[in-house]
Amino acid sequence: MTEQTPDPLAPVLDAARGAGWTTAALSLAGVTDKTGFMERCARGLGLPDWFGHNWDALADCLTDLSWAPRARGRLLVVSGWQEYAAAAPGEWEIAQEVFSSAVEHWRGAETGLEIVLALGPVTPAAAPAATERGEE
Repeated sequence: MTEQTPDPLAPVLDAARGAGWTTAALSLAGVTDKTGFMERCARGLGLPDWFGHNWDALADCLTDLSWAPRARGRLLVVSGWQEYAAAAPGEWEIAQEVFSSAVEHWRGAETGLEIVLALGPVTPAAAPAATERGEE
């Protein structure tokens, strides 16, 4: 019998959902290039069809959330990013700038956006590939 490892992100995501925020857990485990990163973002975050799979389009999606369900706030937890950061440090730096700019864009707004980079080892049970959305 295989023992299931508890998801260490679950309490954080549950607390945010309890406060009326929508949540997304984005696993970048196994991603080593921009193409993989953009595809994982598109699927994992449920980005709209008009998402162009480039940095500007990602920035647009994170600063214009009209495509996303309304919420009191939004929390994105990114895990498994270390492999991508090591394989493509320049791209990872751009990704961090896009994330940081998006958070800053929503700072002080009625509905905020927070992005957390999870540290530590990533196990398959702790790295959901799909978006987990809370109810409004």
